[in-house]
Amino acid sequence: MKPRITVLTLGVDDLERSLKFYRDGLGLPTEGIIGTEFEHGAVAFFDLESGLKLAIWNRKDLAHDVNITQIGSSATEFTIGHNVSSKEEVDTVMEEIKKAGATITVPAHDTFWGGYSGYFQDPDGHLWEVVWNPEWDVN
Repeated sequence: MKPRITVLTLGVDDLERSLKFYRDGLGLPTEGIIGTEFEHGAVAFFDLESGLKLAIWNRKDLAHDVNITQIGSSATEFTIGHNVSSKEEVDTVMEEIKKAGATITVPAHDTFWGGYSGYFQDPDGHLWEVVWNPEWDVN
């Protein structure tokens, strides 16, 4: 697994409020909320330095996507997205992290939005997503 982090996703209680905070309060560039046509898909992405993106997603929708029961809010509630260049690379990385002792919470699969991803937890329970997004160029 190459050491690159490309997306940090934060679970939020109120997507509109958080959008206003990051966009209007902090001045982070964004196209606003996208994915509202999907049941659990509403999300906002913000462009950060060096191609890094910050995403905000409703906590309940994040809990649904990673197949974990939502509990009270926590400072440790987020996922780290590791983007790769192909579906095959998602499978390769997921196999590598499984061998390393990670807990697979969602095996690699085709996503509702047209990508391909899987989720795992590190030894401390932090959630990671290995993901291929056909709209993003990852080298």
